[in-house]
Amino acid sequence: MILFYIVCKNKKEASLISKGLLDKKLVACTNYFDINSMYTWKKKIANGKECALIAKTTEKNKKSIEKEVLKMHSYSVPCILSFEANANRAYLKWLENQVKK
Repeated sequence: MILFYIVCKNKKEASLISKGLLDKKLVACTNYFDINSMYTWKKKIANGKECALIAKTTEKNKKSIEKEVLKMHSYSVPCILSFEANANRAYLKWLENQVKK
């Protein structure tokens, strides 16, 4: 199982990206929630509100998800991270049945 962590400008963008990935059957499930972020951008420290999106999928969809997110995302340099994760057997079976084979 692969988890994606994607930072979005707000809940509306996170929802649009989630729906796009679900419609294409690239992910089985997403969660998104408000976060506070601090980062350096153009030599200045920025502090603002954003939205974190977590998407659950299989290894085979990694490249396709990154491509799709880049098409839909408003940031010129979006944060798109992926991690391997373990899950209980029943959840993994459900996840695999939800995504494109």
